[in-house]
Formats: sequence, C-alpha cells, structure tokens
Amino acid sequence: MPQIIQLWRKYFHLYTNYFKRLLDVTLTVILLILSLPLLITVLVITFVSIQRSPVFTQDRPGKDGKIFKLLKIKTMSDAVDEDGVLLPDADRLTNIGSLVRGLSLDELPQLLNVVMGSMSLVGPRPLLEEYLDLYNANQHRRHTVRPGITGWAQVNGRNDISWEEKFDYDIWYVKNISLLLDMKIIYLTIKKVIIKEGINSQTSVTMEKFKGSK
Repeated sequence: MPQIIQLWRKYFHLYTNYFKRLLDVTLTVILLILSLPLLITVLVITFVSIQRSPVFTQDRPGKDGKIFKLLKIKTMSDAVDEDGVLLPDADRLTNIGSLVRGLSLDELPQLLNVVMGSMSLVGPRPLLEEYLDLYNANQHRRHTVRPGITGWAQVNGRNDISWEEKFDYDIWYVKNISLLLDMKIIYLTIKKVIIKEGINSQTSVTMEKFKGSK
C-alpha cells in the first residue's frame, strides 16, 4: 500500500506540474486553428450587434491568487438607467449575446489565456477578484492550480448549483487531478454545451454574486 501511495503521488506531481501544461498547449493550439473561422465570425457579428469592441478583459485571480487579464466576448450592452447605473443583466443581455452564451462561444478567447499560461483547459473557473477575501481556508485551495475554461463544477451544474456546492466540486478536483479526469470533464463539457444545460442560475441569467459562506 505505501508503494502504491508513493507511485500515485509521483504521477500526481508529474501530471499537474509538467504533462498537464503540455497537454494544454497541444490541444489549445489545435482548437485555435480549428475554431478560428468560427471565432472570427462571432467577433464580427458581435461587433455589428453592439457597435463596439466585441472582446473585453477582466481582472481575475489565477494560480496562487495572481491576477491576470481574462479574455471574453462581450454578450451584454452597456445600457444604463436615468441615473447612469447599469441595468440588470437580464435587460442588458442581447439576443446575439444570449446565443453566444448558450453555445459557450464567449469563452473562446480564453484559449489565448491558456497559451499564455494564465489558464488551463480544465480547472476551477476564475472568479471575481473581490471574492478572494470571502473564501474560507478550504475554498482558497481552488487557487493552488491554474483556473480552467471548464471544470468539475461546470459539468456538475455550472450556474445551476449553489456557491458552496461549486466550491466543493472545485476542491474535489484539486485533490483528484488526473489525465482521465480531465478527459472526462472535456467530454462532459462538450455534451453539456450541446444540450445547453445549467447555463443560467435558477433565479438569474447570470450567477448571483458570492457573498461569503455562512
């Protein structure tokens, strides 16, 4: 039994520190080449729809909490009320944006984040910087690995589960990273995109903000 544990630890270290990154770069370059026509089409349609840059960046915490620029396709307008306050998400989500989000095409630019090393194909999703001070000690463990375009929480509910459930899935993934698990998550992600499952939360078109665990 001790030998099995040692072998597992060695494999875990090699995969998470070397092979996972190699797999990320290899698959991402292939995906970028294959998806380039689609990406250009989505960017052009989005630009025509909102009449401004179709790509925007957000500061997100990555591995070890280091902040990086997350790339994303814009799916909402910047419409404001008479006081200059942004309208609710549901009122700003454009028809094109709804379609782009439904097919998860708004995440395509993040393939560049993977190539640059700030993200992985699979890992806990990078959340808002303001959440860093709200995590408990266990939830902070989600930042011990690179954030991913998709992850274990996304294939187990995405925006249709509570924050606590989402973090539990993230921590479980961190403890159980493997090549087979990553391949399973990628397969389940493709499946969920096709059936459009769990895109919205039960009460909003986007996930409600995390306010800390009770």
